[in-house]
Amino acid sequence: MSDAWIVGLMSGTSLDGIDAALLRSDGATLRERGPAATYPYDAAFRSRLRGVLGGRGAVAAVERELTLRHAEAVLALLERAGLTLRDLRLVGFHGQTILHAPERRRTWQLGDGALLAERLGVPVAYDFRSADVAAGGEGAPLVPIYHRALAAGLERPLAVLNLGGVANVTWIGEAERELVACDCGPGNALLDDWVLARRGLACDLDGGLAAAGRPRRDWLADALSHAFFGRWPPKSLDRDAFSLAGLEGLTDEDGAATLTAFTAEAVAAAVRLLPAPPRRWLVTSEGAFSYLARD
Repeated sequence: MSDAWIVGLMSGTSLDGIDAALLRSDGATLRERGPAATYPYDAAFRSRLRGVLGGRGAVAAVERELTLRHAEAVLALLERAGLTLRDLRLVGFHGQTILHAPERRRTWQLGDGALLAERLGVPVAYDFRSADVAAGGEGAPLVPIYHRALAAGLERPLAVLNLGGVANVTWIGEAERELVACDCGPGNALLDDWVLARRGLACDLDGGLAAAGRPRRDWLADALSHAFFGRWPPKSLDRDAFSLAGLEGLTDEDGAATLTAFTAEAVAAAVRLLPAPPRRWLVTSEGAFSYLARD
């Protein structure tokens, strides 16, 4: 097809907002990158999203609100780029994962693609994971091939670590088809939940709480004994596969340090399952800032 502008939309397990990116492509080659932006959720909507995790509560109402917020994000991004809906060929709409259980061949991403298409008057591609999971796949992570394209020309083996609500890694070998990807374990979701419950804050900004605490090693040992960490890729996790149970008696700082260490040690466990040690790591997503700041 001819070159066209496309918007991609993502709302991750961090529940922090909508990531929107604009690019121009012929369907096979990236021709041009347009602007990208994050449109944060307000605290009230984040609370409503948390209320439907697992498929509980007012799912239909939250799905509609989520979809309309994504429509607003598309319009805001186009305005920023000096474009209109007439310039847009397609919208890629991931939606919001509220349940992920590949062992039961089920995954659920909120997002009404038909409503978004109606609001924008533009074709919408959506529900990217369900068919793969229904066929016995993991449905996550979605981006390894894109990671490989972005890393073209860099020394290999190379690993891309994404520290979202759930952490995942893409390993890229020297040969073109050498590609391994999987979820590692919790990213920032558990830490965010801890800080919200203890301090009423959205996250541990700059890793300040974690840096002031000490990890609870017995809790970590128990958490890391979970069968997930011994399984070979491909594998994936639900946001709520692990919980804060057992941390209740810790200080805010020690709890944050424990959960930060959990994320780091889960990544280390995943490294042991890769075909060869990476020569370079590329660390990305909003969680990267807090973990790197702590180091």
